[in-house]
Amino acid sequence: MKFLLGLLLINSCILSQVEFNDYFFDKTLRVDYFHTGNYESDYYSIDELIQEPFWGGSKVNLLDKFNYGKYKIAVFDSASNELIYTKTYSTLFSEWQTTEEAKHTFRSFNETMLIPFPKKNVRVEFYTRNKKNELIKKFEYKIDPNNYFIKKERSKEFETFTIHDSGDPSKKIDIVILPDGYTSEEIPLFKQDCEKFANYLFNASPFKENKNKFNIWGVEAPSEQSGTDFPTKGLWAKTQFNTNFATFGTERYLMTTDNKSVRHAASNVPYDQIYILVNTKEYGGGAIYNYYSVCMNQNRFEEEVFVHEFGHGFASLADEYVTEDVSYQNFYDLTVEPVDPNLTTLVDFNSKWKNLVDNETPIPTPETNEYKTQVGAFEGGGYVEKGIFRPMQNCIMRALNAEGFCPVCKKAIEDMIDFYSN
Repeated sequence: MKFLLGLLLINSCILSQVEFNDYFFDKTLRVDYFHTGNYESDYYSIDELIQEPFWGGSKVNLLDKFNYGKYKIAVFDSASNELIYTKTYSTLFSEWQTTEEAKHTFRSFNETMLIPFPKKNVRVEFYTRNKKNELIKKFEYKIDPNNYFIKKERSKEFETFTIHDSGDPSKKIDIVILPDGYTSEEIPLFKQDCEKFANYLFNASPFKENKNKFNIWGVEAPSEQSGTDFPTKGLWAKTQFNTNFATFGTERYLMTTDNKSVRHAASNVPYDQIYILVNTKEYGGGAIYNYYSVCMNQNRFEEEVFVHEFGHGFASLADEYVTEDVSYQNFYDLTVEPVDPNLTTLVDFNSKWKNLVDNETPIPTPETNEYKTQVGAFEGGGYVEKGIFRPMQNCIMRALNAEGFCPVCKKAIEDMIDFYSN
């Protein structure tokens, strides 16, 4: 009953407008917590609270309207019980839960959620989706903003620079780019790479049409050594953010579990999205919705990977390809609709992109030349051949040789841009 009442309260409040200045200061309260569990269970516990100097998010759209991600936080004003902030997201832990290792052991991951710094006492509720994609309340934590244990010191202060400036961070999408495996001598290379990769983003539609809605910042955070870790090769580098290939045993999956170092460095600027550039020629990258994105900096596929991964991190776009070269097992339940906007099981196609499909186009849609440039529902995606359908025969979320994002993915990105930049 408590779960149902909680969801009813969230849904009833979602259309109301929260006045930022009534409840928040123009800075961030960072909530670091531990996420512990195995393949079938998860638990939350608080690590620490940290005050950060900037709020990069919207001051208008404080209630997340997107039903994406594995998790959700909901912030309530303690006195009135009014819902004043929500956010949906996913994490590395949620992916680890689908691996073989999670069937045999428990692990803990450090994670972070950012909320505008509250003026008064608040209650933060944490929700996890079950196998039917229903949000289940797992944990709540009461916060007194005057608590003297909220840390105010800055653990990692670095010089920063502006790559692309469009104005007020509260009305823009703010991306912070962090360098991993760039030594002090290679920071000039990192700055050049930032310019190059920003151009990659704005070469792609619909980002290029919305260039004036983005700010991009760089943080000069040098590493002791160049490169990154290659565990399968026995190679280890002392880097700022401890990225490594072979995450969860997938060679090309380039990520980090060092959440604190990433967040400490990112806090030097206002940010909505974190992008880590790794100084390596090896093919690799990764991204998780509202968590962080990663890309190598010296590879012939760097542009395509950079844009593809940002699709994951920014708009919760799912992988549309079919492969056995992943560590995930049964990543999607074929009896329910995926929450990702660009995949469907056809369980509830009306809730997806059915309105973008011509009436004459059959569903499912055959992969023939007749429908090569049409939006439909093509079987194969989300790492499996059967039971999951994608919007078009090809898209950059399926193959790097595609000509950009398909109309469904573009629409998801445009909706997210509008939400942040209102």
